[in-house]
Amino acid sequence: MEALRPFVRMYRIIQSQDELINRVLPETGQVLVFRIQGQVNYLLGNDKQKLPEFVLTGLKKSVRLINYNQNSANIIVIFKEAGASAFFKEPLYQIFEESVPLENLIRCSEIDKIGEQLGLAKTHIDRIAIIEQFLLSRLHKRTSDQLIQAALYKIHTTKGLYPIKQLASSLYISQDPFEKRFRKFVGASPKQFSSIVRMKSVISQNHRATSLTEMALNAGFFDQSHFNKDFKLFTGLTPTDYFKSVPLW
Repeated sequence: MEALRPFVRMYRIIQSQDELINRVLPETGQVLVFRIQGQVNYLLGNDKQKLPEFVLTGLKKSVRLINYNQNSANIIVIFKEAGASAFFKEPLYQIFEESVPLENLIRCSEIDKIGEQLGLAKTHIDRIAIIEQFLLSRLHKRTSDQLIQAALYKIHTTKGLYPIKQLASSLYISQDPFEKRFRKFVGASPKQFSSIVRMKSVISQNHRATSLTEMALNAGFFDQSHFNKDFKLFTGLTPTDYFKSVPLW
């Protein structure tokens, strides 16, 4: 839907007849999950944490292991950076590193309505159309904050290495108001967001053509152990083990 294009990056359908464990790396946009069938859990060590039927996940700095039970189906809305703020008036930084039931953010009557509609739908195409109508009904801001978009562009072009004080200065705004505004729309502080961008940049590199030491230096790390620690927090694996495997998404 054209009206949603500035805010929604993609929809993803995860459906499995067999039990599935997925390694999900931190994203730069919030994620909204609609469970259509089955059960989904976070894996926390040896424990399972049951996820609500509909859940909004904030930005995270650490990997998540998600367990999809047999015969499960989920539709996932992945927002563009700062995109979720067009639908939720609550400050998104409050759910940094959190996954919250959608019922904590909107009226139960809205939850019941979309739940009933999704339950009656016959195909995933129909379900995505229902979700789009739901999002459109909540769209309260149809334009992006241009200053925040400029900040995001600068962070990406420097692969997360732009000093925050200099970033604010380049946008002709003092640091404190800039950070407050950034947190409100993006859902993380500029430093937290930059660290996600930095690590995603590391992961996207051709590791066969670049040594781990070069990777660390290019990402602004001057201590290999610090790089290894941050990398494992982000992926759940050491750099060597990670590049031997491929996350499902």
